[in-house]
Amino acid sequence: MRIKCIASSEIESKIELGANSALSSMDIRKKEDSLELNRIISGEMSREEQQELLEAFDNPCQERDYLIVHSCHEFTSVCPKTGQPDFAAITIEYVADQKCLELKSLKLYFFSFRNMGIYYEGVINRILDDLTAVVKPRFMRVKGDFGIRGGFSSVITAEYKERQ
Repeated sequence: MRIKCIASSEIESKIELGANSALSSMDIRKKEDSLELNRIISGEMSREEQQELLEAFDNPCQERDYLIVHSCHEFTSVCPKTGQPDFAAITIEYVADQKCLELKSLKLYFFSFRNMGIYYEGVINRILDDLTAVVKPRFMRVKGDFGIRGGFSSVITAEYKERQ
């Protein structure tokens, strides 16, 4: 039987190497996440890619109608005519059926409009269409309260009701 003696400095360097490898993989993952976020906010995603950002989870109380309200006070897009930024508070109200919206995915979905040229009416109706496609709610209302630009503020509201 042969026993090999390893110096403590050798052990420390192996531990350090392992820690550096772990940090490297974490750094790579952060870099990949950063690249994905940059891609999301670039405004160049296709409609299908935007929709794929949205996720849902099972409604824990499917037998009951209850109102879910999500508000995003930092929504941004770009005016397609002037190129100026548009700022809005977006409120989503819905009564879930089988599925509920997952909020991190909703945040990333909203980020995807950041540099996109789209009119207020288009934004709100697109959000309603995309969200109802994912969660198929019993009822949903999307309201966009757009900030003042050029002396005007606008409120756009679109609704979906489940067909009986």
